[in-house]
Formats: sequence, structure tokens, C-alpha cells
Amino acid sequence: MADRVIAQKIVFFRFEEDFVDSGIRCIPMIVRFKLDACGIKLKLSEWNRLSSGQRMEIAYDPCGSAPEALMYREKLCRMVTRITGEMPSSIPVPDNPAWSRKDEVPYTVQEKLREVSSAIEIAQWQQLTDLQRFALLKLSYPGHENRNFPKALAEFGLGTW
Repeated sequence: MADRVIAQKIVFFRFEEDFVDSGIRCIPMIVRFKLDACGIKLKLSEWNRLSSGQRMEIAYDPCGSAPEALMYREKLCRMVTRITGEMPSSIPVPDNPAWSRKDEVPYTVQEKLREVSSAIEIAQWQQLTDLQRFALLKLSYPGHENRNFPKALAEFGLGTW
């Protein structure tokens, strides 16, 4: 199984182990996925001010439907405001994010694949979970720490590492 389940309903990837096992010091993909879904840009400095328990809670809380995304956003805003004294930044929530489109591999992912001398077929892209496609997209962005991109490919059965 490509995903490692911790507690119930929380998916952390193996390529995230180095920071998940140490109190979730970086924002894991499951949380980044939910942040994008509810329209919040959470800074790493804000994340680091949350307790380990609060980080697990944020990772665990549901955010799959519109009502859940609204509740998630409200709860997270209260939590961050209580700790930092400021509201987290808002970002637009796209109607049709690139990771959700199964008819083509996003350009940034294709470019990153070329950089690591790899390729994936559209059928492979379509078989990935939403969270796996989201992770590959995020890991392919310029300026992102991309050392995990090849590890994610291997974990998702798309290459070796």
C-alpha cells in the first residue's frame, strides 16, 4: 500500500516520514490538500506554533464536502487566530484544480518528470488517488523542495528511488 495510515482517516506518505515522525514539523500533504480545499494559506511559522495535538487534529478533521470545508476553515481560523493573534491568509478555491483533471498530466508535473528522466502514461495518472495527484502537483512546483518528487513517484508505483 502506497499510503501509510496513522490514526483513523489520516494519510501520511512514506516520503513525509522524516518530518511526520518528529511531531509533524512540516505541513503534510493531507493538510495542504485540505487547506487548498477550504481556501486557507497557512504559513509554516503559523503551523509551527500549533501543538502536536492540534496538528494531528487538523490532519484528522474531515474536509471532503462543502459543509465540512466550511467547518474546517472556521475551526482552523479560530485556532490560528487564538495562537498568533492574526487570521490566516485566504486563497481562492478553484472549481476544477489541476490535480482533479484526469484527462491530462499537468504541465509542471510533466516538466518535473522530464527533469528526473521519467514519464507517466495518462492511464497511470488516472489511477492515482486525488491526494497522490495533488502531492505530485505540489512537489512539481518550481521553488518547492523537490527532493521528494522521485520518492513520491516510487511510492506511488511510478518509478524507482
